Amino acid sequence: MSEFNNDIRIQDLPDDGNNNSADFYDNFRVKLNSVEQFPSMYTFKFIVKAGSDAQEEVKQLFTHDSTKFSEKASSGGKYTSITVETFVNNAEDVIDYYKNVSKIESVIML
Repeated sequence: MSEFNNDIRIQDLPDDGNNNSADFYDNFRVKLNSVEQFPSMYTFKFIVKAGSDAQEEVKQLFTHDSTKFSEKASSGGKYTSITVETFVNNAEDVIDYYKNVSKIESVIML
């Protein structure tokens, strides 16, 4: 894992005001390549409603043998945070995972 520990925040990405998803992913790709060294293990974090199908749907997307999951219930028990650590070859792999997870209803991506 890189020494930067995935320290990419949405507010760090340039915003040209168009809110174009292609521009967002282009900017995200540039940022990933500037702070990560690929191939590597990458950590994804998501929040889902506790007991929802979304939790299993997220897990089904990560099939690499290296994948590790950890889950933690919120203090009120309404939500579950899912941390996924998995091998990625490049920034495009990271983006593909995020795009696939974004298709699952009611998942918050961190």
